[in-house]
Amino acid sequence: MKLGSMKRLAFLFSCSALLVSATDFANVHTVYLLKMARGLDQYLAHRITDEHIFQIVTDPKQADAVFTDQIGEGFEARLEEIFPTPEPNKPAPKPKPKTDEQEATPLLGDTVNKLSNPASFSGFGRARGTVFLVDAKSRRVIWSAFEPSRGASPHDMNNTAREIVNRFKSDMKRK
Repeated sequence: MKLGSMKRLAFLFSCSALLVSATDFANVHTVYLLKMARGLDQYLAHRITDEHIFQIVTDPKQADAVFTDQIGEGFEARLEEIFPTPEPNKPAPKPKPKTDEQEATPLLGDTVNKLSNPASFSGFGRARGTVFLVDAKSRRVIWSAFEPSRGASPHDMNNTAREIVNRFKSDMKRK
């Protein structure tokens, strides 16, 4: 009896998971494509627009979701740059009174490098052939596909983009 109820419970969870993922696609109307290896982002943009799947935006702040070929620390940092996490309202810290020593040496201020690390956005070490669609607000991967390119020629990249878009359309129909 326990096994039968566990099977029903597992079935119920899998059905609810399908409904949740189906609503993820329903909320996506505009997408931004991050730079991808071998210019795949350009071919995908063409295919997505040609098939009228999503509207491609050039301003990432207007996107409901982001296409990328890399997830991890570099991607998270890039998302934080584009869509900063809102900070909870905190009372403003009280300014500290300046001492004579601080006023005399203004050149010895904050020495922390405030520039982002360009290496975290590099394409080195990416898993070639994997594409992810990430929800901009929740930062969850709502779809992914593995479609390695057969070569680096424009024809090969266009075929790879076509296969990715066809797989996406097929997955959308199933959900």
